Amino acid sequence: MNYVKTAMLLAVMTALFMGVGFMIGGQSGLIIAFIIALAMNIFSYWNSDKMVLRMTGAVAVDEAEAPEFYSIVRQLADNAEMPMPAIYIMHNPQPNAFATGRDPDHAAVAATTGLLDMLSKEEVAGVMAHELAHIKNRDTLIMTITATIAGAISMLAQFGLFFGGSRDNNNPLGWIGVLVAAIVAPLAAGLVQMAISRTREYAADRMGADICQRPMWLASALAKISNKAHLIRNDVAEHNPATAHMFIINPLSGERMDNLFTTHPATENRIAALKIMAEDWNQLENYDESRREQGPWSDRSRSYEDPDAGQPGPWG
Repeated sequence: MNYVKTAMLLAVMTALFMGVGFMIGGQSGLIIAFIIALAMNIFSYWNSDKMVLRMTGAVAVDEAEAPEFYSIVRQLADNAEMPMPAIYIMHNPQPNAFATGRDPDHAAVAATTGLLDMLSKEEVAGVMAHELAHIKNRDTLIMTITATIAGAISMLAQFGLFFGGSRDNNNPLGWIGVLVAAIVAPLAAGLVQMAISRTREYAADRMGADICQRPMWLASALAKISNKAHLIRNDVAEHNPATAHMFIINPLSGERMDNLFTTHPATENRIAALKIMAEDWNQLENYDESRREQGPWSDRSRSYEDPDAGQPGPWG
């Protein structure tokens, strides 16, 4: 992701934010929204990764708490010739993962307990290689910033439903403007989905396969995650849909079609592309399909406890 594309997308998101402000408060609302958007863009550049980690409930872990997971990410980071990212775990039963951070020197990867519980070590390595590819490509910068701004657009529209709609507030369209803003706001996540090119998922798949040197590890993981993700509700993602595009598989329910409004390419297409890579590398015939049913991890040496639940997680 280059800086020109980043600037263009931020300009579009800022314009949308200002448009919602105008619909709610007229010219004064437009000016206030512009000031807020400008401050938010600057703040998000430096802090959006922390905000996303907080929104998803991710908890930082060190090598002593998650030795196997930490070891896998460290080896992959060495393979990719990039700094070791911070490691986070989300106490969530849905198998999923994401990466965040403005650049490789300020990055983090996060996996759910569901992913670590259901996938084999090889599959986890494939997923983490994909996430490291996003970091190396600097996709994570625009992902985190757009997620933050999209969330703010939704909150601004909701605010307008309670306090907008009066011509005394210099709103030229009254309640019509508020209703338009309320309709636009839920589409903010769709705008993010369209703006974040789904081709980057394919690029991250390819680079991830290069990093771990086993395309079928990621293909197997994608198949398993896709089968489970839409059966297990992710309440955090449902409450913050603007973050959906950050996950390796769409965490929201009901989006399976590979069309303009989806956050991810069809999983079947991604797996097919990875199988072509495996064939080119002469690895497909030697791949053990039984690994797709393997898990959870068999030789965990230390449990990781959820401080909120007070019960051992899937690392026990």
